[in-house]
Amino acid sequence: MKSAALAIAMMWLTAFSNPSLQEMLKQSDDLFNKFDNKGAYEVLLSANKDYPNNAEVLWRLSRVEMHIADYMPIVTNQQKDAQLATYKVAYDYADSAVTANPKSSMAYTYRAATNGKIALFKGVFSVAPIVKQVRDDCERAIALDPNNAIAYYILGRTYAKLAEKPMLFRWPLGLAWGNLKDAIKFYQKAISLDPNFVMFRYGLAKAYVREDEYQKAKEQLQAIPTIPIRDQEDDSLKTEAAKLLQNIKNK
Repeated sequence: MKSAALAIAMMWLTAFSNPSLQEMLKQSDDLFNKFDNKGAYEVLLSANKDYPNNAEVLWRLSRVEMHIADYMPIVTNQQKDAQLATYKVAYDYADSAVTANPKSSMAYTYRAATNGKIALFKGVFSVAPIVKQVRDDCERAIALDPNNAIAYYILGRTYAKLAEKPMLFRWPLGLAWGNLKDAIKFYQKAISLDPNFVMFRYGLAKAYVREDEYQKAKEQLQAIPTIPIRDQEDDSLKTEAAKLLQNIKNK
C-alpha cells in the first residue's frame, strides 16, 4: 500500500511541478480550444512519450481522440467501423488515465464520455453494461470533484436518453433508473457550474420540451445565441436551438 501511495504521490509531483509538462499541457489545451484537434493530438503524443502513464496527458488524449472521431465521415460501413475503432482508442486512453490516477475526476469523466459515444454507436439499449458504467463513472467523477460540470451534463444526457423508452422496456435491462426528472436536475447543476456552454442549455431545453415545460425551455433557448462558441458543435447546436425555439413559440 505504501509503495502504491508513493507512486501516486510521485506522479502528481511530476505532473504539477515539471514546467515542461505543464507547458505541453497548456499548449495542447490552447490548440484544442481553437478546434485544432490534430495539433493538440501531436503535442499530447509527444507528451505521452516523454511522460508515460501520466493521467493529465492520457485523459486529454482521450478527449482529442473522441472529438476526432465525432467528425469522421460515416457514409460507408468501412468509415463507420473506423469511427467506432477511434472511439475505442479514446476509451482506452481514458481507461489508462483512470489506472494511472484513480483520483482523477477528468479521467472518469472522459471514460464516461467515450463509453457514451460507443453506447450511442451500438445502440444504448443493446449495451446496458456500458450505459451503467457511464453512470458509475460520472458519479465517481462528481464524488472526486463536485464542481465537474461536464460529468453532470453527461449524467443528465444519459438519464434523458434512457427515458426515451418506457420503463417496462428498460426494467429487464437494469436501466429503469433513467428518468427526465433527474436528467433535468443534472442539466441544471451543470449549468449552475458553467452557464456558458451551449450543449448544457440545449440539453436542458429539450428535456423541458419533453416535459411540456415550454416556458422554461424558451428561457434556455433564448439564452443560447449570446453564449460564446466553445465547442466545434456549437454553431450547429445554435441553429438547432433556434429551430426548436421557433417550433415552440406558440406553446
